[in-house]
Amino acid sequence: MSSLNRIIELTGMALQTAASDLFLTEGLPARIKIGGVIQELSSHVMTTADLEALWRACGADPASTLDMDAAWKMPEGPRFRVNFHRHLSGLGAVMRQIRTDIPDLTVLGLPYEVLTSWLSRRSGLILVTGPTGCGKSTTLAASLEWINSTRAAHIVTIEDPVEYVFRDRHSFFTQREVGLDTPTFEDGLRRAMRQAPDIIFVGEIRDAVTALTALQAAETGHLVFSTLHSPNIAETIDRLVNLVPPHQRESVLSLMSNQTIGILSQRLLPNASGDGVTLICEYLEIVAAAREWLRAMDIPALSDFLRRGGSTHCQSYHSSLLQAVNEGRIAYDTALANASNPTEFSRSIRGIS
Repeated sequence: MSSLNRIIELTGMALQTAASDLFLTEGLPARIKIGGVIQELSSHVMTTADLEALWRACGADPASTLDMDAAWKMPEGPRFRVNFHRHLSGLGAVMRQIRTDIPDLTVLGLPYEVLTSWLSRRSGLILVTGPTGCGKSTTLAASLEWINSTRAAHIVTIEDPVEYVFRDRHSFFTQREVGLDTPTFEDGLRRAMRQAPDIIFVGEIRDAVTALTALQAAETGHLVFSTLHSPNIAETIDRLVNLVPPHQRESVLSLMSNQTIGILSQRLLPNASGDGVTLICEYLEIVAAAREWLRAMDIPALSDFLRRGGSTHCQSYHSSLLQAVNEGRIAYDTALANASNPTEFSRSIRGIS
C-alpha cells in the first residue's frame, strides 16, 4: 500500500469511529480522540514516508517546513484541517474533519434563549471563549447556522483554517481562510469591511489591531463574532484589554462596554456515564451595571455579580457545575476537580451557602 493510500485508509477509519482528531506521529501508531479520550487507531507504525506523503499532498515541504496549517481533502470524501509540526526532529500531523453537518443550536446544552437573543441583534460583539478543544468552533458554527436559517444576511468569515463549510439558506456566506485567501486575521477583517457584510466572524482575536478592528466593526453597525483562548469571563476581559498598549486601554474599555453584547465561556467535561462529554458554560450579558463595571475595568464587581447569579443575564461556572451534578450529567468528582474553588463547591453541593 502506498503511503498516501495509508493516510486515506487511516482517515477513513477515523471517520467511522466519529473521532474528533487524528494524530499521526512518525515512529508511533496512529491515534484518535473520541469524547476527549485518546486511543490507538491502528497497529501500523507511521513511517517517514507516510508523513512526507501527506505533507507534500498539502503543499508542505518536509525538508524545510517546521510548522504549517493546511487543508486536505480525501478523494470523494470530506475535507480536513491539518497541522504539520516537528517533534524531536520527527514529523507529525494532527487532522480534524472540516464539517458540513452543523449541529442544531438546541442540542448543544447552551443557554438557548439568552444566546438567540444575542444572535438576533444587528450590531455588537459576541465573544465565545475557552481552552483549545472545548467546542468553541461548534458553538459558533451552530450560532451562524441559526442566523442562516432565520434571516437574510451577508456573513463573512475569516478563519484559520475553515472548520465548517456552510450552505447558503436565507443568508449567504463568504468564507475566507488565513494563508489561502487572506494573509492574516487583521488583513481579512480590514478587507471584510469593504465586502458589504452584515455579520463578521473572526476566528480568533490574537493581537491589538484585530481587537480594535473588531470593536470598530461592531461600532459601525456590524454583528461581530470572535473567540479567545481564555478560561473564563474575567480572564477574557483582562486578556482582551491587555492586548492593547496602556495609552489605548481607556478607549478600548469604552468601546468594549458600549459594543459587547455578551461573553460565553465554555468547557467540555466527561459525562457521568463516561462515554461522552457535557458542555459546562458561564455567560454574561453586558447590560446595566455590568456595562459600568466593564468600563471601569472592575473585574471583582463583575465576578461577584456572576457568582451571586439571580439574573437571566448571567450564569457562573460554579452554578453550571452544580446544576450538571444535580441533574446527573457529570459526576461529583469530575465537577470538584474542575471547580475554581473546590471547598466552596463542596459546601454548595451540600446546601451550605
